[in-house]
Amino acid sequence: MASTDKEIVVPDEGELAADYLESLLDIADLDGDIEIEVRGERTYVTVGSPDSNDLGALSTPDVVSALQDLTRLAVQQKTGEFARLVLDVAGSREARVAVLEKLVDVAIEKIEGGSKSAALPPMSSYERKLVHDMVSERGFQSVSEGEGKDRHTVITPAP
Repeated sequence: MASTDKEIVVPDEGELAADYLESLLDIADLDGDIEIEVRGERTYVTVGSPDSNDLGALSTPDVVSALQDLTRLAVQQKTGEFARLVLDVAGSREARVAVLEKLVDVAIEKIEGGSKSAALPPMSSYERKLVHDMVSERGFQSVSEGEGKDRHTVITPAP
């Protein structure tokens, strides 16, 4: 008798995240369209609602961060692996990038005004990566300092 090996297929983290977020939206009785994009090693999940402003309350930075953490945990529970997904709700990431750009602009102005360095407030590793890229594009240096929730970026002039 021949044996057949069945391959266990685990949905990718984007699909798992979308399923989890759809369930949350249903519970909250909110409409939202979910898009998934994979760039490099990260999965980007976008929740949008082009026909209404239903998602406004979910698009604040603290709520998006909490939803992202919950979604990562839900995906990790299903896959057994850490999920590096990035969540965007109703354009929240784009709005946050604009805030980060302003913080970098002010820090660089301080340095150009004579300060040896400028420290930004604590932020997530993903946001620090964005800041490091912005700083580098402007010809300055940056490093992350601190531990845990206090980890932040310090900007200095390039040598």
